[in-house]
Amino acid sequence: MSKEGRKPSNSESMTLENTSTDYQQSAISQSPYQEEEIAEPGLNDDTSSSRSRTLPGDREKPDDDKIPDGGYGWAIVVGAFVMVVTSYGTSVMQDYYDRTMFGDTIPDSQLQLSFVGTFCLIFANCMGPIAQILRSMWGTRIVLLIGTFLIAIGLIIAGFSNQIWHLYLTQGILFGTGVSLMYVTIMAVAPQYFDRRRGLAIGIIASGSGIGGLIMPFIMTPLNRSLGAGWTYRVVGFICLGCDLLACLLVKDRNPLPKERKKISDIIKLDVFKNKNFCIWIAGACIQMFGYYIPYFFLPSYATWLGLSDSEGSSLVAVSSAINFVGRILSGVLADRFGLVNVNTVFLIVSGLSTLLIWTFAYSYGTLMAYAVIFGCFSGSYFSVVAPITAEILGMERFPTGLSVVLISNVISVFGPNIASAIDGAGGSEPYFSYKMFAGVAYIIGAIIMIWLKFSLNRKVFVKV
Repeated sequence: MSKEGRKPSNSESMTLENTSTDYQQSAISQSPYQEEEIAEPGLNDDTSSSRSRTLPGDREKPDDDKIPDGGYGWAIVVGAFVMVVTSYGTSVMQDYYDRTMFGDTIPDSQLQLSFVGTFCLIFANCMGPIAQILRSMWGTRIVLLIGTFLIAIGLIIAGFSNQIWHLYLTQGILFGTGVSLMYVTIMAVAPQYFDRRRGLAIGIIASGSGIGGLIMPFIMTPLNRSLGAGWTYRVVGFICLGCDLLACLLVKDRNPLPKERKKISDIIKLDVFKNKNFCIWIAGACIQMFGYYIPYFFLPSYATWLGLSDSEGSSLVAVSSAINFVGRILSGVLADRFGLVNVNTVFLIVSGLSTLLIWTFAYSYGTLMAYAVIFGCFSGSYFSVVAPITAEILGMERFPTGLSVVLISNVISVFGPNIASAIDGAGGSEPYFSYKMFAGVAYIIGAIIMIWLKFSLNRKVFVKV
């Protein structure tokens, strides 16, 4: 850091991989598989009953239109994978801008710069319904091309930014909207080509976010050192353009898409709020996500504040991102065995305690890396359970509405880093102490709410919920 003991800024290595857009991975890979006999909404002791590998609507297809379970579908997977790697691995270089451009000229530059990532997360999360409407009007390829253009132009123009609000418009709004249009559309197409291997295909696509979070920081950091932030954004913009155009060429609907314009009212139905357990679940999901983004935003800048190199700071996020992907798979496997709510609660407790007891006292690279591994493994269980918990509470008929409502409500949680920055700026404690406390307490409160949900669904202590 350029100033001793300055207020912390957001990480230049925070990736979109750690955003709530990851809910869509769970929605496609787990929840839409419809059960042969749908039980009453609510979690019962036998909620892990076997599911067929059939999406709603597949049963209506004649035998001669059998799902290929591969074939050209693997080309779809390749196109989707490269899009996810580049778009969800692209860093927000707020730490660099604070140290070199805005830190000495703009008061509270850290807080203002933190809204770049916030806007990006909001638009990446909230434009899903718009993507569905546009796809129903213009078709898949047009929406993919629009998303490709917004991603590329957002990053390229961001390279010319000399004011913070320029970054709001470019990497925040344009880039975030493009990512949402691309990802939601691709995830609507890919399952059309798979039946028994559908989970494998979607898992490969989803793994791109972990791979992107692992490799992209190591691409952008050397570029930033040698060429500066402007040319780094432009180079990455052209990389995304090439990969996304490949996705546009490869991704296509297996069957012609009917031209049928959808309305927001067809996607969002507010009667789901009459379900008490669903309201508890929304509160628990929102609170736990308040703490999720903070370590990924601030671990690298905390490392540089301690005197570590920027490469060491980037490696913390890269390792945590890679382990986070493994942790999501692990939480899904354990949830099938021990219950969705139970596993999510345990993972939240471990995440909160590791933040409060390890990060708080971490002043060396080894300790920070240990925290990055533990937090990365346990912090992302939300993305594995959000879809199945929503489906089990509401039933499959109201699942799409419920998932959209959970996603939109969780937009509030992306302001967690901003709130933590404001608290840290107003307090007189050691730099980053407020971040550690805010993230840890958010996870513990989230765990308490999930325990409330568990006993609301079933009052037995050791039952699978």
